[in-house]
This record gives sequence, C-alpha cells and structure tokens, in this order.
Amino acid sequence: MRLGVLDVGSNTVHLLVMDAHPGARPLPAYSHKADLPLAELLEPDGTIGVSGIGRLAEVVAEARQVAEDKGVEDLLPFATSAVREAPNGPAVLHEVAAETGVELRVLSGEDEARLTFLAARRWFGWSAGRLLLFDIGGGSLEIAYGLDEDPDVAVSLPLGAGRLTGNHLPGDPPDQATVRTLRRTVRAGIARVVSDFTRHGTPDHVVATSKTFRQLARIGGAARSAEGLYVQRSLNRNALEEWLPKLAAMTAAERSALPGVSAGRARQLLAGALVADAAMDLFGVDELEICPWALREGVILRHLDQLAPG
Repeated sequence: MRLGVLDVGSNTVHLLVMDAHPGARPLPAYSHKADLPLAELLEPDGTIGVSGIGRLAEVVAEARQVAEDKGVEDLLPFATSAVREAPNGPAVLHEVAAETGVELRVLSGEDEARLTFLAARRWFGWSAGRLLLFDIGGGSLEIAYGLDEDPDVAVSLPLGAGRLTGNHLPGDPPDQATVRTLRRTVRAGIARVVSDFTRHGTPDHVVATSKTFRQLARIGGAARSAEGLYVQRSLNRNALEEWLPKLAAMTAAERSALPGVSAGRARQLLAGALVADAAMDLFGVDELEICPWALREGVILRHLDQLAPG
C-alpha cells in the first residue's frame, strides 16, 4: 500500500510518501517539503497568529493535493511542538481542518521520542544493543534510551533549534555574551534529566536523528546525502567543539555556504550545535552515529504494526 505521513513540524511541513506493508521495509516514493518556521513566527504570547494559521492551512492543503496526486491510500497527519504548545493550538487545529479537511493529530513530546526511537531501533536492529537516541527538532529536543522497541525512558525538552534561536539569539551573528548565556541555559536544561538515563546503564550504541545532526555531521566531514542511506555517518564531539566558535562568529549567510547546510536552517544551526555539544558532553558521548530514519518513519512503522494480524 502507499502511505503518506504529513509532519507539521516547527520548521517545515513535510509530506513523505512511502510504499509499505507489514513485515517489510518501507520504501520512500516521494518527498514534498514547505518551509514554515513556526517556532520563529509565534506571537509574543506564544500563539500562532492569523497569518501563520492561514499559511499553515495553505501548506497543508497543498500537501494533501500532492498526496492525492501520488496515489496515497492513507494519510497520517500529525503536528509536533509548535502547535502542541501554542495556547491557541486547538483553535489552530480546528481552522486547519475546516479549511483543508485534514485533521492533524498532535503528538506529545514523549510520543515523538518513542516513535523516533522505534525508527532507530528498526534501522539498527537488535544487534545494536542498548540505544541512546538524540533528536533536535525546531521546537524540542527528544532523548530516549532502551533495549527493546519501546524505550525504557523517553523525554522531550523545550530546547529545539528554532525555538532557542527565536528566543535567545538576536543578531547576525549574535554577540558572544548572548551565546554564553544560551549555552548555560541549554546545559542546565539537559543536566536535569541526565540521571534519569544513566541509572539504566551505559548504552551500547549512541545515535542521532534530525536535520540538525545531519548538517553538523556533514560539516564535520561526514559523507554527502547523495552517497546514499547506507553510508555510515557519524558526529565526533571533538570536531563539533572545533566548529562551535566558528559557527558563532558566522552570519547566517556564511553558514549557508557550508557543505550540507541549507539556507532555511542556517540561522538555527548555532543553537542546534550548542544543544548537540551539551547533550554529547553531559551524557559522556565522544561519537554518535547518524540514523537515516526518524519520527516520520516511526509513525509509519507503528501504523503498519497496528495493521498486522493479531
């Protein structure tokens, strides 16, 4: 069957079309993206304004039409932190549904972490042992750990690259004092949950998903995306530490010229790097592997599991 997963994130609205059935590896058939940085476009009170709602409805309607054009049998639409945490989130969902006919399911932060962990577990398999997973989105940081397909512990922290950039990093580039203040904030936030994970033991394999980690790995020397899914890519913390002061001194335009960095994400890259560096340091991780599968694949895998007979 042909499935579509529509991800309304904090940075983009992404439709991923996949050919899938229970017991088989989902195969990507088509990808459609629209930049919509909700995490940076919120009103001062945290609400999504009228223009933002209108733009969101337009993008969702476009994605729905693309899904129909590509022969999608079942569309799985969901929204993450930007809509979840907006005070007017229910009104946003109602308006989008009225305008487009698409009823977005809001995932909790823990759901995001658990579904992303499921995708990583299926990608790496049982031989990877105990997995520790990090995912930096536009609005939140997800961390999960476990031996099975359902993690033993999963948390979501309000430390997404878009949110932090919009709230804490004015200027292009931001001044050094601002960067230091954000570094302290990020580390304090992550440090609060470290013991929830370390009491479960040392992971056998540490992995990361998300555009932010892929971009950081790329500028650190990892293979290009054009070389395929099955090329191993990793992020070394020493390389990340070397890049941090360089990224802090660059403008967004200068960052966008780096290998693998898109113009739409360049402004957020510094905040993402601060989060990645803090997570790796506080969890004692020297190197992690980039996982090609993430939340969208996890949503499809969970859907297929529910379709499988008894």
